[in-house]
Parts: sequence; C-alpha cells; structure tokens
Amino acid sequence: MPNKTDDDAVEPKTYVIFRLGDKEFGVDVMNIKEIVKVPPITRVPRSADFIEGVINLGGSLATVINLRKRFGLEPKEINADSRIIIAEFGDNLVGMLVDATTEVLRIPASNIDIEATPEMFTTEISKEYLAGVGKIENRRIILLDLKQVLTAKEGN
Repeated sequence: MPNKTDDDAVEPKTYVIFRLGDKEFGVDVMNIKEIVKVPPITRVPRSADFIEGVINLGGSLATVINLRKRFGLEPKEINADSRIIIAEFGDNLVGMLVDATTEVLRIPASNIDIEATPEMFTTEISKEYLAGVGKIENRRIILLDLKQVLTAKEGN
C-alpha cells in the first residue's frame, strides 16, 4: 500500500474556465448549474448598472450579471461566443455574462496560489472577488470567489 502524503489528501478542484478580453478566469464547477448561449434578456428598471436583466430558464428566472461591467472592464457587444454561466445559490439562479467559455479544467491544489494575487490582475479587478490564481503550464487563471462576485452590494 503506497504511503499517503499531504498532497494526496487535497484533491484537484475542477473549474469552469471563461474569458473576459484576453484574461482567463475560473469558477468552481460545484457552484455551476449550466452554461447557456445568450437568450433574450429582459431589462429590470432601477437595477445596478452591472445587472443586464433576467432570463427565463425553463420556467425559472435567473438574474444576469455582466461580469465586464461588474469588474469595470470595457463593454463588449454580445456575439456568437458569448455565454451565460448559471450558478445556483440556495433558491436563486444567477447568470454571469462572459465573452466565452473555453473548458472545464482540473487544477491541482498545489498549483493554486491563494495568498499572492498578482498586481496585474488586481489593478482592474477588486481583490475581494478573487479566490486565488491557478497555474497550469504557462497559463495563469484568475480564480473567482463566486459568493463575492454575485453579492450585489452596489444594487442594495
């Protein structure tokens, strides 16, 4: 029987990887219900500027947050690559509008740096939204804390 090391005790985490501009982001797949092409979005009057509106998902409504606006990035037109990543929190469905989803990726815990979030990322995106940075080969993937991203403090 092989010896178990501390590294073996920590399983790799699986993330849904998506793009905003030229940066790659990841969210824990355990929080994701589905990924959909962008359906018609109904605007909601007097909502925070980063809230695009609501969509109908098989009879349930999901609030759609534009992550570009949430992070203060340049706006971009919705196109064929745009996707909405649906997360489920309790009874609420929240969709995150992103430029594109690229893959589902397992990142070993040893490759996730929670302490150091490089300044190049945090100059554009508030550190409160970050869970760390995942390193795979020559890629750096910004890992988001979904609870922080989806808490609409500005909208309350």
